[in-house]
Amino acid sequence: MVNLEDLMRRVSMLEARAEISELVSAYAIACDEHDIDRLKTLFSLDAVLDSPSKLLVANGRDEILAMYVRIFKIRGPGYHWTHDHFVNFDPTNPDRATGLVLSHAETCPNHEVSLSAMRYEDEYCKMDGRWVFQKRILKFLYYVPAKDYTHVFNSTTRVTMGGNQLPADFPESLPAWQAFEREHGSGA
Repeated sequence: MVNLEDLMRRVSMLEARAEISELVSAYAIACDEHDIDRLKTLFSLDAVLDSPSKLLVANGRDEILAMYVRIFKIRGPGYHWTHDHFVNFDPTNPDRATGLVLSHAETCPNHEVSLSAMRYEDEYCKMDGRWVFQKRILKFLYYVPAKDYTHVFNSTTRVTMGGNQLPADFPESLPAWQAFEREHGSGA
């Protein structure tokens, strides 16, 4: 026999998952359209944006929006698209969840066509009845000028920002990657 309360909880989680997925898509669209007004609706007042390189760090919605204004001033057209999206709900609070978003982007900072592969480690919360970002950590597998893609992809310095070659944020930092390397080595 189906427990009505359990069924309602499961439907509510499915609806929340769909809303969070739309939040992630709305972020990609807002970045591509340089839509600051839309971005404003996607973050909580005390949201945090972070990156391992510390080149993209902002605390609070106003600071996040100011950071995007600076980015959009130098970045021409862009196209972000998301792939797999994993969402885990807080078992003690139905208005909180975490997520992992895998994505790619084509951008044009300072008139240079660039390619990137990213992971977003997210924290979501409900604010005024809507799901928003509480925290986004942006990690790059690579972010390189398109002309450099084939000769930097196989190195550890796969992130180009401000003319600097930086170490990639993953996979080398991931525990599973490191365990595999310790046990098996890459042979490369």
